Amino acid sequence: MTAYAAPLRDMQFVLHDVLGISRYSNLPGFADATPDVIDAILEEGGKLASDVLHPVNQSADQEGCTRLADGSVKTPKGFKEAYEQFRAGGWQGLSFDPAYGGQGLPYVLAVAFNEMVSAANMAFGMYPGLARGAADAIYAHGTEEQKAIYLPKMISGEWGGTMNLTEPHCGTDLGLLRAKASPQADGSYKISGQKIFISAGEHDLTENIIHLVLARIDGAPEGVKGISLFIVPKFLINADGSLGARNGVVCGKIEEKMGIHANSTCVMNYDEATGWLLGEPHKGLKAMFTMMNEARLGVGLQGLAISEVAYQNAAAYAKDRVQGRSLSGVKAPDKPADPIIVHPDVRRMLLEQKATIEGGRAWMYWSALHADLHHKSPDEAERQKADDYLGLMTPVLKAYLTNKGYAHATNAQQVLGGHGYIGEWGMEQFVRDARIAMIYEGANGIQALDLVGRKLPKDGGRALQTFFTEVDQFIADNMGNAELTPFLDGLAAAKADVVDATQWMMTNGFSNPDNAGAGSMDYLHLFALLCLAYGWAQLAKAAIARRKDGAKDPFFENKLTTGRFFLARILPDGKANLAKLKSGAEPLMALPAEAF
Repeated sequence: MTAYAAPLRDMQFVLHDVLGISRYSNLPGFADATPDVIDAILEEGGKLASDVLHPVNQSADQEGCTRLADGSVKTPKGFKEAYEQFRAGGWQGLSFDPAYGGQGLPYVLAVAFNEMVSAANMAFGMYPGLARGAADAIYAHGTEEQKAIYLPKMISGEWGGTMNLTEPHCGTDLGLLRAKASPQADGSYKISGQKIFISAGEHDLTENIIHLVLARIDGAPEGVKGISLFIVPKFLINADGSLGARNGVVCGKIEEKMGIHANSTCVMNYDEATGWLLGEPHKGLKAMFTMMNEARLGVGLQGLAISEVAYQNAAAYAKDRVQGRSLSGVKAPDKPADPIIVHPDVRRMLLEQKATIEGGRAWMYWSALHADLHHKSPDEAERQKADDYLGLMTPVLKAYLTNKGYAHATNAQQVLGGHGYIGEWGMEQFVRDARIAMIYEGANGIQALDLVGRKLPKDGGRALQTFFTEVDQFIADNMGNAELTPFLDGLAAAKADVVDATQWMMTNGFSNPDNAGAGSMDYLHLFALLCLAYGWAQLAKAAIARRKDGAKDPFFENKLTTGRFFLARILPDGKANLAKLKSGAEPLMALPAEAF
């Protein structure tokens, strides 16, 4: 049986000391998020995650979801009770607009809470996560009537939500989509078609499920320019807000999956289901991307969360398991062998996890804060900068943190040796659950292509250049801090490598697009290391300041020690990424297809 304890001290350190949340009290919702309130919310969220959600994680994985004869789905034992506690606590609306029942608190605080939920029980967290994403899309693109009908129930947690994109013949290439929408005289549409891989597509946690479905209106143009987005509720809604007849949408089957068994990933069959247009005709992708961008940040957060819970269990095992003696002499003379944490390779695996998690958390929360600034800042220039940053960072956060989440889960499993491979210890579930995050919401290779093909050149490279300027300014502002110098030097070197890679891409990618494709993943990893270096420089600065303030606490020295490991053993990976990127497409494309 695994365990999970919310890393409250690390979360509080990032929110209070690194990001300085209190500085934004002029923004809507931030004035209510005092340090005491933030700490109380994190503590209560941590209790929910540790005491309610994690204890049913392993049993729910073993039981899975069950599709009944009528097409309904039964979630595993304990999920309904856990969801009721989640709903009763008002967690779904933590950062949503109070006009629709939300609490209006900062989005960055909701991200911290969602990290705990995903770490404690990734499959459970997907149910409210999909509903929140659907609510965000309705909030951004719905009519006032649609908002009034759907949002209060979705934000209260009484109704769920989904996103329906993928079809059997089309995944990333949505231009091939076949689901159709036929206009009706009353302004509604009849939606027909099949969608696959629909997370939380059918379940028994909520009384209704609001599906957002991509389909093509009769006579619409071919390709992505002819796709529209529709609201299709599981149960139709009467004029007084009560639930009416069952709509023409049903779960055809539950997918048999490698992991996240406790989430109902469904094949959804739409047979002239009644739906209503969300947003403008033929502009469905624009509306859906409101949901997808947040979903991609959420998936990156899942990678971070799986890293955290896997690390916690591996570290606990390494401190308890005795095996062999230390290479430098006996460390536990009262025991027949030393704890395996004395062995350098075990420490390597644990520290790679710890250093990436802590730097990644600073980076993720920093990005989430920019989502708040984008929506709430009164300064138009600040809103634009925040929007630029989100567009730039989203594919990198999603791809890098999920790649590392899977790698960290397997390394944590390796720390346990043979016990890590045995189901009862729970580590193999982390590996299975982590694997999907690299695939869904846009496979990681697609994220890399999005970064180099769209995000870098967008607006003449404005987002990237603004980020470079911010990094340069941070270095210049902190030059006098001698203890911070190694972190500033590492940050400067990482930035120089990204500049070098960007220039190479600009020179060689236009002349041969395969050069951009071949180097895209290495570029993404190189850029992620720059972001982690920036996160670690900010963590180190805050730790040094707190220690100088007289806070005699090993937490701050341990933070700096972990940061120095990052500089010595993780950041140098960027040099390999740069070298591979500069090798171009020829080594990848030279072998004829028939030789594979």
